[in-house]
Amino acid sequence: MSVKFEARLEREKLDAMKELAYGASHEINNPLANISARAQDLLRDEEHPERRRALEAIRQQAVRAHEMISDLMLFARPPALDLQTVDLSALLNEISESVSAECERRKVRLLLQLPDTAVFVTGDAQQLSVAVTAVCRNALEAIGTSGTIEILLRELTQPPNGAQPPNGIAIEVTDTGAAMTAEVRRHLFDPFFSGREAGRGLGFGMSKCWRIVTDHGGTIVVHSEPEEGTTISLQLPVEIKG
Repeated sequence: MSVKFEARLEREKLDAMKELAYGASHEINNPLANISARAQDLLRDEEHPERRRALEAIRQQAVRAHEMISDLMLFARPPALDLQTVDLSALLNEISESVSAECERRKVRLLLQLPDTAVFVTGDAQQLSVAVTAVCRNALEAIGTSGTIEILLRELTQPPNGAQPPNGIAIEVTDTGAAMTAEVRRHLFDPFFSGREAGRGLGFGMSKCWRIVTDHGGTIVVHSEPEEGTTISLQLPVEIKG
């Protein structure tokens, strides 16, 4: 199966999933709001401790479900990109600082490899930060404790198979954690899929990462082999073509 066909198949699957997510979110949110509001009303007049605890549990679970639906709607219909000129070197420095404390806690060495000159792209700085941070968090989950994460920024050239954006850049995050199984790789960008039993907690972050990168006109390339660790490459064009 060619790289281009696999990429198209993955995009079609996730496009269909986001339409389902958007419709289902609307249908589920209204009943959840009613459940939460009703539980809140009953709590005001309830004095029995056990019943108050039960009602509070109902309210909290309804709120939790609402937050999950909000994430699902963000995946299905994210906000429009706030396009600006983004200094990727500065952005990656900020991200490495934000995850450095967790890396230290887990005894994970964090390496940041940047070009000698600044690299700029047209994009949404906040959303790109969310995407790269999600990959870094995923790498931390894969390692657990005692390992290495390397963040590398490099320029791309157009390859023969046309799988990468021409005149683009790649943000590559490599970790020394457990390699992905075929099952985990197949569902890597599915909302709510978790590969924690394989040592890699995917959750919702990677689906948002996919959505952000593709909205920027980019692609995500994954390489994961036993004894080699995993590299997730976010490949972006320098400019978004309208």
